[in-house]
Amino acid sequence: MDRQLVARIQNNDQQAMKLLYQRYVGILMSVCHRYVPSEDDVKDVLQNSFVKIFTSLHSFKFHKDDSLKAYMIKVVVNESLNFLRSQRKLQFVGYEMLIEEPSDEEVDVESISIDELHRLIRELPDGYRTVLNLYVFEELSHRQIAELLHIKESTSSSQLYYAKQWLAKKIKGLNTKKL
Repeated sequence: MDRQLVARIQNNDQQAMKLLYQRYVGILMSVCHRYVPSEDDVKDVLQNSFVKIFTSLHSFKFHKDDSLKAYMIKVVVNESLNFLRSQRKLQFVGYEMLIEEPSDEEVDVESISIDELHRLIRELPDGYRTVLNLYVFEELSHRQIAELLHIKESTSSSQLYYAKQWLAKKIKGLNTKKL
């Protein structure tokens, strides 16, 4: 189906553009929300992403069946990162954000809903959230993240560590409130 839509879009079929948009807007919005916490900003970034997607589809070539989806996700991630950079929201903070000593104690992640976990991820400081998303969801290595964000590998690694610690602390707090 994607191959047909892209072929139609390459022939300037407006209806195909609409269908592609409707098919992927939910997925791409979710990706954008992982990086950009403000709903208004998400809409702007998503709009810019679709403009880039539609203007670049004339030269798009399929490599695998899911390559269109992967390509569009990559565009959204890059647009989200560009937005954060332009707003100077992509700052990398250190240990002081934890407020207390890190713990290696196990956290019961299963005890909270997916919606609660997503909310907590959106509350992470921008640097923590960005590195966590790139590492976990985009499956990039610390080297790739460092190159993409123009930071050191050790900064990427520490941001992921602190993000996990911050989330663990927040999840423990939620679990304590439930008791």
